[in-house]
Amino acid sequence: QASIIVYHALMLNQLRLDNRNLRSRLEQSSQGQMIGTCPPMKRLYRVIRRVSPTDLSVLVLGETGTGKELVAREVHKLSLRKDASFIAINCGAIPENLLESELFGHKRGAFTGAVTDKVGKVEAADGGTLFLDEIGEMPMNLQVKLLRVLQERVIERVGELAPRSVNIRVVAATNKDLADLIKSG
Repeated sequence: QASIIVYHALMLNQLRLDNRNLRSRLEQSSQGQMIGTCPPMKRLYRVIRRVSPTDLSVLVLGETGTGKELVAREVHKLSLRKDASFIAINCGAIPENLLESELFGHKRGAFTGAVTDKVGKVEAADGGTLFLDEIGEMPMNLQVKLLRVLQERVIERVGELAPRSVNIRVVAATNKDLADLIKSG
């Protein structure tokens, strides 16, 4: 019985040592929740660490399922805005007629069904980061309004004329080739 106890104690000690070594290797080959040691991933980690402390808007390109939101969350987590909110919105999943209200909010009575004032995602992200997923799906008329937000840092709720200042960082993502979309009109 004593030898079995000693054997299990040694095995437990070995497991703890292996666990510590694996955790150390994992920390060396990851950035936040992203894991990878290949050269492209290391380049991605460097870019994330370089742009995160700035206040620049960021565009993340990649195929569906490649972790674009993980990149956006890591940019937010490493930024000076990390203590403020991270608001994500999928521009392709919301119908065009509701997207403007979702982004910018609305004033009570602005349209049928607007029974209360509503804060939009842009205003909710004030002080933090707004993640616009599938930005390539955004309708052209909303792109113009979003451009104003990026340039002027002001929004207007649907049905309201008074501009509201916002202090946000925008991280957008798409799986589309935006240059090709621009060329095709």
